[in-house]
Formats: sequence, C-alpha cells, structure tokens
Amino acid sequence: MPRTAAWQLVTTFLPLLALLAAMQAGLALGWWWALVLGLPAAGLTVRVFALQHDCGHGSLFRTQRVNDLVGRICSLFTFTPYGHWRRQHAGHHAVWNDLDRRDRGTDIYSTCETVAEYRAMGRGRRRAYRILRHPLLMLLVFPPLVFLVLYRVPYDAPVGWGREHRSVHLTNLSLLASYGGFSALLGIWPVTAGVLAVMMPASIAGVWLFSVQHRFDGVHWARHAAWDRVAASLAGSSYLRLPAVLRWLTASLGFHHVHHLAPRIPNYLLEACHDAHPAFDTARVVTLRETFSALDHLLWDEEAGRMVTFKEAEEALPNDGLDGLRGGPSLLNRSVASSAAPHAGRFRRRLALGEARAALPDAPTALRQTCVTDGNSAT
Repeated sequence: MPRTAAWQLVTTFLPLLALLAAMQAGLALGWWWALVLGLPAAGLTVRVFALQHDCGHGSLFRTQRVNDLVGRICSLFTFTPYGHWRRQHAGHHAVWNDLDRRDRGTDIYSTCETVAEYRAMGRGRRRAYRILRHPLLMLLVFPPLVFLVLYRVPYDAPVGWGREHRSVHLTNLSLLASYGGFSALLGIWPVTAGVLAVMMPASIAGVWLFSVQHRFDGVHWARHAAWDRVAASLAGSSYLRLPAVLRWLTASLGFHHVHHLAPRIPNYLLEACHDAHPAFDTARVVTLRETFSALDHLLWDEEAGRMVTFKEAEEALPNDGLDGLRGGPSLLNRSVASSAAPHAGRFRRRLALGEARAALPDAPTALRQTCVTDGNSAT
C-alpha cells in the first residue's frame, strides 16, 4: 500500500518540521522553548526511526530503491546511518533469543547473560556488569551517546563491510552539511540546543522501546538446537500494549511478536495481523506499567526457564559472597522452587507454543499472504 506509506511520511514529517521551525523561532525568545517543543518533536523522531526501520526491512514501500531513499532521508533526523544499522539489525533478527548465537557486541539492549555465566565472572567483573546495566546508565546516559557519538563511527563492523563503512561516513558528511548549513544561518548554539532537546528524549524512548520488547519477565530463550522461529517470536518478543497515541508514535512496533515472525509486514498491517490469527494470543502482553519492572530482568536462568533480576540471582549464592561458586546451583534450585508458583501462568503459556507452531507451519509465508493481500509492501 504505497499510498498508506506516503501518507505516513506526510503526517510525520510535516508536524516534525513545523515543530523544529517553531523551536528555532522560540529560542530567540527563551531557551525554555526547546524544552516545551522538544518532547513532541522527540516523539515524532521516534516515529521517523520506526519508518526508517521498516525501510531497512524493505517493507514500507514496494521497491527497495524507494525504501533506501526514504531510509537515508530519515537518517538525517535520527542520526542513524541507514546502511550500517540495517545490516546490524538484520543480524539481530537472525540470532535473537538464541543462547548459542548471542550478539555480544552491539545488541546489549536485547541480549543477556545466563545466571551461570554471571556467577562464573570474578567479583570485580560482576560489579562492573551490574553498574553498566544500571537503568540510569542504560536508559538515560548511554542512549544519547549511542545515537550522537557511537553512530559516527562504523563500530562493530568488520573491514569487509565496505558498504556499511561508507554508509557511516556519508551519513556524517550529510549531517555536517545540513546541520552546518543551519548553524551558519541560525547560529551554532540554537541548532545545537534544538538537536539535544530532540535527540536526548528520542534516543532514550527508542532504546527503552527496544529493550522492553526483548527483555521482560516471561520472555523465553533457547539453545540453538531447540530454537524455533515461531516460538522465538511468540515467546521471545513482547506484545507491548500501549495507549493509542504512543502506539501511533511508535508505528505499532509494540506488536513486536508479529514483526519478528514476519519482518516484511509493514507497520500499518501489524495490528491487523495480530488480530487475524489466534496463535498471537499466546504472546506475552507487557503493559506500560510493567515496562518499569521489566528493565530489571537482565539474566536468563536456564534451570528455572525464566529471566531473573540481579537480586534474585545473588540471593541464591552461598553466604560466603559472590565468589563462592561451589554449592550454588543447589541453592539456586531451592530459590527457584520456592518462587515457582507465581510463574505457573508463564509455563502454561509456553505449553501453548506447540499449538501455535502447529497453527503456523509456514508462519512468515502464511502471514504475508494473509496480511499483505496486495503484495505491494512485502516484495
């Protein structure tokens, strides 16, 4: 549906450009205008990123050429190199929730360590691991640095990724030309203030969204031999139930379980696909309130088959400190046994995955045929 995608661009970029222009005009009257207008502009920037994400999957428009053009335009607003991010994100889709194929370099907001791996660390490394994954750092400090600083270099990209390296450098040159030109006209400080007022909350919101879609109480991980795309989609990605306004700003990416099952489905059909097949009822629903507790579940307990917090993992350790590794598993099992009852619902939900797999024998193909009836957006 190219018209739907085009209308999404119009209804996203026109208000965003209007807000950015109003922000620059308001800054002449007072710096507080950046704060007032920065939040709604940040929300629209999150939506721009979601549209860029769809372009990277080749799902927003009919042809990849148009997707690439629109994706590169979006990158000037998201500060995210389109080609570099697209390839890294494709890697995420290939290995998510597979314990034997975890991306330990760039995917820190969706991957995890197991309890056994955490306990095998030395005391100093465990402390550093906990500090670096503290919500204040992970969600408030790191996101702006990722988008504004880290994305300026082709990090975690092998030398052979020549096209992705060029993507980073060309994006930097485009950003320098565009924002440098605006700075020459309007002044470097008003433009800098506008960028920070938008990108700081936008990056924080975007990283939060990505994190709670993959790490939450009730998510399921599997070893590679037992990994299954349907199971990983329905039990390894959340159905983030958001209010209507937030659902629009995030371009329906709360239906992340559908997206992981069939990435070529465009954002504007995700909800219809979710409603069309009863198998999606097995997906873990995460509410806006639950997202705050979801941020604490960072370790996968293979014995219990669930995500646990640092506190839960450490309570099961021997009394002689975090480095007393001997005898720990038995204590861990006792801790899990004592807390198994509240999680019985999650285990019953996982039992439904077999039924879901039977219902979706060829899920990606079947869903594309069902939900993208005109074939325009998925080819």
